[in-house]
Amino acid sequence: MSDFNHFNNAQVAKLPKHLKQFIVAQNYEKYTPIDQAVWRYVMRQNYSYLKNVAYYPYIKGLQRAGLSIEYIPDLQTMNDNLGKIGWGAVTVDGFIPPAAFMEYQAYRVLVIAADIRQINHIEYTPAPDIIHESAGHAPIIADTDYNNYLSYFGSIGAKAMFSAKDFELYEAIRKLSILKEAADADVREIAKAEKELRYINANMGEPSEMALLGRLHWWTVEYGLIGSLEEPKIYGAGLLSSIGESATCMQSTVKKLWYNIDTVNYSYDITKPQPQLFVTETFQNLIDVLEAFADTMAFRKGGTESVMKAIACKNVATAVYSSGLQVSGVFTDIGIDAQDEVTFIKTTGPSALAFGGKELLGHGKNYHADGFSSPVGKLKNATKALEDFTNEDLKSAGCEVGKRTELLFESGIKVVGTIMSVLNNSSKLIMISFSDCSVTEANGNILFKPEWGTYDMAVGEKIVSVFNGAADKDAYEEITLISNEKTHHIAYDEKTLRLHNLYKLVRSIREKGEGMDKLPEIFAALKTSYRNDWLCALEILELVFHKKQYHQLEKEILIYLEIKAGKEPDHTKLINDGLYVIKNPVSQLITED
Repeated sequence: MSDFNHFNNAQVAKLPKHLKQFIVAQNYEKYTPIDQAVWRYVMRQNYSYLKNVAYYPYIKGLQRAGLSIEYIPDLQTMNDNLGKIGWGAVTVDGFIPPAAFMEYQAYRVLVIAADIRQINHIEYTPAPDIIHESAGHAPIIADTDYNNYLSYFGSIGAKAMFSAKDFELYEAIRKLSILKEAADADVREIAKAEKELRYINANMGEPSEMALLGRLHWWTVEYGLIGSLEEPKIYGAGLLSSIGESATCMQSTVKKLWYNIDTVNYSYDITKPQPQLFVTETFQNLIDVLEAFADTMAFRKGGTESVMKAIACKNVATAVYSSGLQVSGVFTDIGIDAQDEVTFIKTTGPSALAFGGKELLGHGKNYHADGFSSPVGKLKNATKALEDFTNEDLKSAGCEVGKRTELLFESGIKVVGTIMSVLNNSSKLIMISFSDCSVTEANGNILFKPEWGTYDMAVGEKIVSVFNGAADKDAYEEITLISNEKTHHIAYDEKTLRLHNLYKLVRSIREKGEGMDKLPEIFAALKTSYRNDWLCALEILELVFHKKQYHQLEKEILIYLEIKAGKEPDHTKLINDGLYVIKNPVSQLITED
C-alpha cells in the first residue's frame, strides 16, 4: 500500500502490511445530513445520561480523542488528538477477524467501523459503527491504566489459538450484522442468517483460547463496570455507545458480579441485552485476570496440548522450539512419547522458518511449499540438549559439514544423511541441513526419504510456545482473512434526498442562527411527506424552544411528537428522551463537567 495514509500518526505508520489490508477510506462526504443528526442525537443523549454513570468525565475524554457532540468525527482530527497520547485510529469495513482486531490494539491503534447506524437502529446496532467505536472506545483511551490494559490485551489476544469453528462464527456474525444494517434487507434473508448463526453457536464444541479471551474482552472492554457492586460506573464501550442499554444496565434486574478469572465461564449473546455484568475495582485487576488467563495459553505453555490446539485450528499457527526456531504452517501431525512429550511435529502445505519473528533467508513458504517436519527432543545418551552443542561437541559427535552422520534421538527417531550446513543463532544451534537423508521412527515408519531433496532438521529439546498465525506475518503474507461479505452501500431515491435536504437546512439554521422563518415550512413538509420521521421534528422543536419565539409552532410540534410517541411504540422512548434533552440542554451540562 504505497499510497497508505498514516494521518501523520506514529502508531498508524508502524502498522504492518497484513493489518493495513483491512483499512478502508473513511469517505467523510458519504455521511448524509440524517447520519450527522443521528450522531448528534446519540451523543447528546449519551452525555445527558452518562455524565452521572460513566467512569470518566465524558466530554473531557471526547475532546482529548478529537470528538465533538455536533459532528461525526473526521479521522485526521482523531489521529491528531490520539497521537498526543500515543494512540492512533483507522477505519475498516464492519467486523474484522478477532486476531487482527487484537493486533491493532497491540499496536495502539483504534479500529473504527467507517459506517454509521441507520436511524431505525439508533439505540443499538449489532454491527460495529462509528458511534460505537469512537464515542464508546475513544474517550476512555486517555486513561493511562486503561489504555495499557487495552494494548496488553491486544498483544496477548493476537497470539490466541482459535478453532476452525471460530472463523465460521466470525463470518456468520459479520453476515448477519451487515444484513440487519442494510436498508434493503430481505426479512427472509435475515431469518436465514439468524438460523445459521444459532446453529453454529450451538455447535461450537469446547471454546478455544480466542473464544475464552473474547469473553474477557466482552465483559471488560465492551460491557465493563468499575467501582463497587452497589454503585458501579460504566467504562465498557458497548454500554457507552448504546443509549438503550447504558440506562437499563443499571437496573437491579441486571445482576452485578465481581470480575475475576471465573468470568471466562460466562458466554455472551451479541444480539441480546446482557443478563449480568461484571464489576472491577481497578483497571489493574483487569491486567491481573488477563495475566492469569495468559498463563493457561499455548503461547506460554507449549508442549503436546498446545501443538494439538494448532492441529485443531486448521489454520496457520507457529510452534517455537526451545532453541528459538519458529515453524509456521498448518499443523497436521504430532509424535508423542509415553510421557506425553512431543517427539515430532509436521505441517502440510506452505510453511516457513523464522527466528525472533523474522523469517530465515531461503526458508519461506515457497521453499517449504509442501510442508515441514522435524524431530523434537534430545539425542540418545547425550549429556546436554543438541541446541546447546558447541562446535567441539558437534565434532566429537561426528557432526561435521560434508560428513555422513547418524543422529539417534531418545524417541527412537533416526536421522541419517550428509551434513550440508549448521545454523546457529544467539549462541543456540537451531538447524542442521542434510543431503541424501532418510528419517525413520523406531517402528520403521518413514518420515523423510533421500529423493525428497534437502532435509532441514529443526533443533530443539522442547516445543516451548505455540501461537496463532505466522511468526513473520508480513513475510508469510497472511493476506487471506478479508471477508468476501462487504457492507451494503445505499443508493438514495429522490424523496429521501429531499428529506436529507430538510435536515441540512435545519442544521444550517442552528449553526448560523438565521433563517428561523423557514422552520414552519420545513415542519409542514415533514408532516405531509415524511410521517415516519421524528428526529428532524425534534431538531426544529429544539430551535424554537430555545429561541423563545414561534410559540405557536413550538406548541404544534410538541403535540405532534407527543401523539407520535403515544402511537408508535418504537419511537416512544426516543422521542421522550429527545424532549428531555431539549428541556435540560447539553450545553449547560458541559460546563458542569
